[in-house]
Amino acid sequence: MPSVSEPYEYILYIDEAGDDGLARIKPVDPNGASEWLVIGGFLTRSNYEAKAVDWVKDLRVQIDATQGPALHYRKLSPTKKDAACLYLAGLPVKAFVVCSHKLNMKGHQNSRAAIRNGKQWFYNYCVRLLMERATEMCLKDSLKHFQRPRSLRVIFSKRGGHSYPQTKAYWEILKRQSAGGTTLLNKREIRHQVLRFNLVDYVPHEQNAGLQLADIVASAFFQSIETSSQRWETRHAKLLEPIMAKERNVVADFGLALQPTNPNELKLSDDQKAIFKHFGYTTL
Repeated sequence: MPSVSEPYEYILYIDEAGDDGLARIKPVDPNGASEWLVIGGFLTRSNYEAKAVDWVKDLRVQIDATQGPALHYRKLSPTKKDAACLYLAGLPVKAFVVCSHKLNMKGHQNSRAAIRNGKQWFYNYCVRLLMERATEMCLKDSLKHFQRPRSLRVIFSKRGGHSYPQTKAYWEILKRQSAGGTTLLNKREIRHQVLRFNLVDYVPHEQNAGLQLADIVASAFFQSIETSSQRWETRHAKLLEPIMAKERNVVADFGLALQPTNPNELKLSDDQKAIFKHFGYTTL
């Protein structure tokens, strides 16, 4: 990982579960992509960054998952998943999750977004939703405690097929739009006061302990909504409730964001609605 010379107050680890394919989607297409794309991660202060390694080592010993170079949530048994979520829920972190129901966008093409963001416009948009919420929390916290914006470091779990420079380029476009007052879909905006592009890294999962913890967040929520999977279970995600980020004391649409946001566009089963209702969505 490249060294960082600029100081920062916060650090955000981002991982994903599912994929961003829109052409063929389960369960409509048996061999299609996942029904959901989940972007998840957790935010903590920079003084805890070094402790992430100890957190992962301690967790792996506690749940007897010490084989292999890294912790992988999907490989854990249900009881070990419970223990992993409970462990993470006790740490000084805040979790953010964006869940996009892809069946509502099956086959959709956004030509204008594709021009700006290349082939991964959908992934970039979902990441944007998470960044809007995480940077909002950082800005409010830094103004409260330091009377000025403090910087945020962002570390992505590097996946094949993604161009992370495209993601940063998209953020640059949003920054210009924000400055010019031309932002589309401007219910929220990324708070660029705390975002520094030179503090954004893309690191393999195995090489960063924080990303292995972010995997718990993303995967637990993916498991709670991908009901076509034999591993569907809401219990693990519910265990993360103590660390879910809140706005005005509500998790819904902040710590947990559902896309599309208009309930009339969603055709979810009762099982799929369960986790969202648990965290405060009342109009599903």
